[in-house]
Amino acid sequence: MSKVVVFGFSGYAGGAITRELVARGHEVLGVSRTAPSAGEQVAVRAGSVFDEALVREVAAGADHLVVALHAQGDPALVTALPALTATAIAEGATLSFVGGAGSLRVSENGPRLFETPDFPEAYLPEARAHGAILDALRESPAELDWFYVSPAAEFGAWAAGERTGSFRVGGDVLLTAADGSSTISGADYAIAYVDEIERGEHRRARFSVAY
Repeated sequence: MSKVVVFGFSGYAGGAITRELVARGHEVLGVSRTAPSAGEQVAVRAGSVFDEALVREVAAGADHLVVALHAQGDPALVTALPALTATAIAEGATLSFVGGAGSLRVSENGPRLFETPDFPEAYLPEARAHGAILDALRESPAELDWFYVSPAAEFGAWAAGERTGSFRVGGDVLLTAADGSSTISGADYAIAYVDEIERGEHRRARFSVAY
C-alpha cells in the first residue's frame, strides 16, 4: 500500500484516479480548494497546489504526488512545478501529472496536435499550458522521479464512458482506432494511471492511453 496525495481529487480525472486508488487499498489524501467530502476512505484537505507550505505539509511521508488540475490559469500550473519538484525529491516521492492530448504528436516526428491547423482554437491555451509542464518535467533534475499521462483526444465528463479494463498504452503519438476516433473513459484512464503508480514502467516519461 502506498500513500498518495491527489491534488484536484474532486475533478473528473482526479476523482477517477482517487476511486481506483481506494479500490486497490492505497492510502489517499485528497487536496482541493473546496475540499468536498469524499467518504471515510479518503482524507481531505482544503488548499491549493500553489501554497508551497501546504504542499510540503501534505506531502510529508507520501510515496506519490498526483496533480490532476487544469494547466492554464492565473497563475499557470507550471509555476507550481519548482516547489512540487523540490518537495517530491525531498520526500523521495514520485510526481505525476494528468496531462492533455494536445501535446501528443500526430505521427512519429510529426507536429503536436495543438500545432496543427485544425486544432480547436478554444483549447489552445490549455493544450499549450500542458505542453509547458511536460517540457519542464523533461528538463527537471535527474533525481526527480516523474511521469505524465496523456489521455485520448476525447476524454472528459462529457464522454465519461465505462470501465472496461481493456485499452492500449502508447508513447508520444496520439493513439487512434481504425475509424480514426481517439477515446478513453475516465475509469480506464484511472486504471492505467494507478497501474503506473504500482508498477513504475514509465519513469521520467510521458505515456498515453486510448482504446
